[in-house]
Amino acid sequence: MSNQSINLPRHIAARYVSVGKRSQLVSFMSAIAIGGLAFGTAILITVLSVMNGFDQEMRQNILGIVPHLTLSSSANLNAGQWQEIQTIAESQPQVESTSPLIETGGVLATPAASQGVIVNGVAGDDELQFSVIGRFFRSGSLQALQEQRWNIAIGATLAEQLGVAVGDQVDLFSTAISLNPLTPLPTYRSFTVSGIFAVGNQDIDERLVLVNIESARALFRLRTPYNSLRVRLDDVLVADSVADGLRGDLPDSVSLTTWTRQYGSIYENIRFSRSIISLMLWMLVGVAAFNLVVSLIMIVRDKRGDIAILRTQGASPGMISRIFMWQGGFIAAMGMAIGLVLGVIGALQISNFASFIERVFDLQLLSADVYPIDFLPSALRISDIVSVLIGVFLLSLLATYFPARRAAAIQPAEALRAD
Repeated sequence: MSNQSINLPRHIAARYVSVGKRSQLVSFMSAIAIGGLAFGTAILITVLSVMNGFDQEMRQNILGIVPHLTLSSSANLNAGQWQEIQTIAESQPQVESTSPLIETGGVLATPAASQGVIVNGVAGDDELQFSVIGRFFRSGSLQALQEQRWNIAIGATLAEQLGVAVGDQVDLFSTAISLNPLTPLPTYRSFTVSGIFAVGNQDIDERLVLVNIESARALFRLRTPYNSLRVRLDDVLVADSVADGLRGDLPDSVSLTTWTRQYGSIYENIRFSRSIISLMLWMLVGVAAFNLVVSLIMIVRDKRGDIAILRTQGASPGMISRIFMWQGGFIAAMGMAIGLVLGVIGALQISNFASFIERVFDLQLLSADVYPIDFLPSALRISDIVSVLIGVFLLSLLATYFPARRAAAIQPAEALRAD
């Protein structure tokens, strides 16, 4: 008897959800509820994956190239003084690695065009260890900076503006002026383009150029081994707190900046947007759950005769309630299953779909002038899928409670008299 009281509600609920000529309204309302939940689940999974993609691109790619902390000085510090500064920086437990850098401004020019740039003088071996920019080379390589002294690597946007490719010559001008008795002369040197990278960030692809650290020291006539020290942390989000801890230990001639100065507001906007969009999408799922309530109420009204017959045959109000709880559960499970499949497909293909839209309609969805990334990234996480499915299922079960209680409260005599 106990086995029947458990299985009968589930069996009747499954019959109500299934398509049949005798219950077209029930099947239609069930289909609407399933569609709403599937749509909400799919959109939520897809959009969360896109927001995860933005977060991942910022953390692993852009912040894998931009130093988390930069210690710089305009004073002509010697090698021993820089070693002391490096020791102070590495004493912080959050510091993962450090790397010397010559960072200065310059002008890169060809006979056709010129562009102001940020020059990074790097040691090729250290750069491969410290930065992930080597992953983004479209042609040439980062190692080529070590093979020949006067080689240079530039961004794809800058290469397009100057009209150059790997193997072409460009002139790099120093901002320092060489004085002679007759006229001031610009200091410059011809470099061979040995690599072109494309990170997808406008500032990096248009402004950043990489040269050998010895070449930068010679061209810009520095009397110090380098003028900056880059610091990489194990967690980019603690950069400001680490900087606060370091400032009191550093010499007055050394200034300290963090990645948040350039990209902090953008990163916070991404995180804030994720929270707002998630809230709005959960409201969309809530609307789908409300749609489930309406659908079940209409189903209950349509099945008043069936409920009355079951009650006259001995079914308890609890059994009637469980029938519609099971029905709501079936609808939720089907909607979640369909939404899960569509959401995973959407998350995996959203980048390709965005590229297709851009090609077909000849537009750019994300402009590198506005956003730090000029493509639509996506990163599907199991934790997001699990939380979405649990949340949708709990909302759906909550939505079935009122219609199920209403069905259990129907009196057989009143229902049969109404029919």
